[in-house]
Amino acid sequence: MLLTYIRTIVLYLVLIAVIRMMGKRQIGEMEPSEFVVTMLVANLASIPMQDGGIPLYSGLVPILTVLGVELILTALSMRSVKLRQLLCGKPVILIENGKILQSNLRSTRITLDELTELLRGKDVLTPDAVQYAILETNGNLSVFPFPEQKPATAKDAKINPTAQFLPYTIIADGYLYRDNLRLAGKDDRWLRKQLQKRKATIASTWLMTVDGAGQILWQEKEGLG
Repeated sequence: MLLTYIRTIVLYLVLIAVIRMMGKRQIGEMEPSEFVVTMLVANLASIPMQDGGIPLYSGLVPILTVLGVELILTALSMRSVKLRQLLCGKPVILIENGKILQSNLRSTRITLDELTELLRGKDVLTPDAVQYAILETNGNLSVFPFPEQKPATAKDAKINPTAQFLPYTIIADGYLYRDNLRLAGKDDRWLRKQLQKRKATIASTWLMTVDGAGQILWQEKEGLG
């Protein structure tokens, strides 16, 4: 039984490493080839997990082989447009100048209901408000409304918006991120001062962030009283 646990943990850690090496796209938006690789890796790992009689390397070798092929194809596809199109396909225009291209809709096997659902997900109610809708190779729909249908920007309204800054997470769930403290240009003395103002400690802080303008967000852990 202990051996089974150890084998499962080893395969689990290897799978995490493999997915990380294939890139973050594996977690979210996947191309067809990436989806196939992810499914293969999951199936290959399940066999030695379930059958203790199969040597562990019998599961590791195919997984690493699939990883190697994926990395090679990725490198080649970055150099070859034709190979990239073969593996990933090409974007397809579904709506052009407010008109649904029925032939492209049929070729991608997307129904009108699915198209309107995707448009609603982009806050668009009718296709005639869309200048271009493009089905990307990862399955997402990119929607570009007509210029007159777009919300006015600050530039259009001739407004000078205030600058925005990326906030750094200093403390999360009682854990201090020292690298972020340094990146924000702050030190321990500054942190102690801010916590003293709020009669708090690192352990009692649920979230604390600071941005380039010095704006601080602080939230205490619940249930401490």
